[in-house]
Amino acid sequence: MNSCVLMAKIVRNPELRYTQDNQLAVTEMMVEFDNPSPNNPPSTMKVIAWGNLATDIEQKYTEGNQVVLSGRLKMDLVERQGYKEKIAELTISHIYPLNTNSNGNGNPARNNVVNIKGYQSDDNEQEDPILDNDGVDTNTLDNIPF
Repeated sequence: MNSCVLMAKIVRNPELRYTQDNQLAVTEMMVEFDNPSPNNPPSTMKVIAWGNLATDIEQKYTEGNQVVLSGRLKMDLVERQGYKEKIAELTISHIYPLNTNSNGNGNPARNNVVNIKGYQSDDNEQEDPILDNDGVDTNTLDNIPF
């Protein structure tokens, strides 16, 4: 089974178009993610979405958004100037925002954050402590002995 999950930043606005018979929406965008090697620049990848997901992405996402993408990874072999080059392309089935601006001031919106109990929390609401099996509050474990 081919499944890939990627956390990336959108570096080119999603472009919506339709198939030749104007029946199916297709969105393409470029994303960028950190290279595992610290000496190399970030990598970029073409991302494609189809159908209702394509129209949603075009309406809700723009350049600069941080997202988590899940879908199928495809490798194409392209010949350029006599050299064969492998190009990766991700056809996504789900997209999740990591930072969306609710009021345009650059602060991440918290209205989609769901806590462990399964209900939405307000910014002013203090979350209940998460206790381990011994009844110790795991949110306050700053000094972990090794």
